[in-house]
Amino acid sequence: MTRVVLATMPSFGRRLGLGLSRELWLVQIGVFLNALGWGSVLPFEVIYLHDGRGFSLGTAGLVVGTLTGVAVIAAPCAGPVIDRFGARAVAAGAGFALAVGYGGLAFAHTEAAAFVAAAVGGAGNGALLPAQSTLIAALSERDVRHHAGAVSRVCTNAGFGLGGALGGAVAALGLAGFVALFLLNAVTYLAYVGVLLAVVRRAPRREPAGGGYRRVLRDGAFVRLAATNTVIIAVGWGVLPWVIPPYAKSDLGVRPQLIGLLLLANAAAVVVAQVPVAKAAEGRRRVVMMAAGAVVIAAACLLVLLAPALGATAYASLIVASVVIGLGECLHTSALMPLVADLAPENLRGRYMSTVGLSWWIGLALAPTLGTRLLAVSSALTFTGCALAAIAAAASMLALDARLPATARLTPRPELSVRPKAVPAGSN
Repeated sequence: MTRVVLATMPSFGRRLGLGLSRELWLVQIGVFLNALGWGSVLPFEVIYLHDGRGFSLGTAGLVVGTLTGVAVIAAPCAGPVIDRFGARAVAAGAGFALAVGYGGLAFAHTEAAAFVAAAVGGAGNGALLPAQSTLIAALSERDVRHHAGAVSRVCTNAGFGLGGALGGAVAALGLAGFVALFLLNAVTYLAYVGVLLAVVRRAPRREPAGGGYRRVLRDGAFVRLAATNTVIIAVGWGVLPWVIPPYAKSDLGVRPQLIGLLLLANAAAVVVAQVPVAKAAEGRRRVVMMAAGAVVIAAACLLVLLAPALGATAYASLIVASVVIGLGECLHTSALMPLVADLAPENLRGRYMSTVGLSWWIGLALAPTLGTRLLAVSSALTFTGCALAAIAAAASMLALDARLPATARLTPRPELSVRPKAVPAGSN
């Protein structure tokens, strides 16, 4: 039965007009498994370390923060390795490091062991995003890269949503349940590594690229794109999981169970809308799509701010805002990674993707750090500030258009009459 499903996936994709190769569809299965495990454990990391292992709340937070903090350092370090050895090798290594890290956390009885495990997992976190993005770009033809990215986002959000539901059920078992979740996450990372090694061809070794990150930083259009992306990630991806929940609980009295549904609504919106949005982007200016995404996210922030004034429909407005944020994410991501792939010279694509990966991690770190501090001062200041930041990012995106090469400005219209062929992962 499994063979039948795998064999029919490419033809199913062609019927959808996606034009992806069998090799890439199999990698997307690995992406789904990866997200399934991560989604099951993410909401319970601090709870497990605090309640299950007896660490203080502050220590538990520092351990979880290490997973992100080390990722910020590891992301730029991954770029030269990707360019030299290929995205497949680095993605597999990152997945293995994450498996070791989360497996270690499952059995971490001391603070020292927990910090070591988190540091290993954080290194994997930092390397995985740029390596996976580079791999997907290498495995897809230029005119269907936006389709490949859309399918990856669907797999990620579907896995994350299902993983969250699974994690909630297993976590109810107490310490044994928490340990099982961390081990499950480790196993899904190993399954992802297995998929990469089994279905993606080995990349040829590359000679070091001259100039390295100096050449990346001299690309003014790309640097502006990465800086603007940091702002959009902080507001569009960081506010919903880390700023809206405490606001909903303290200002609106929303129960924890209902807060969890906000993330589910967001993930469901992405699963439903990402592929249609990617197809709608064809023939359109990429910066306009990303600017539209930022404006949509700004509108969602203002809707969250107005929720207390809506009385009985306040919670419903938060659900709507979560869905709207998901739509904004779809508009942004439909253009971002394909644009980066077009801007990057082939032998520097790993460094370009790593720089964008760094901008993601910085944005995700800013949201809980600055957002929660602002929330303690004023919810009006917090969400108005988020909306203004998103509007400023939209303006920055529109101004970027004139600095882009003419060949990179539009999302291509794929030639669907041509049968897709796999591209070696080494052609980064």
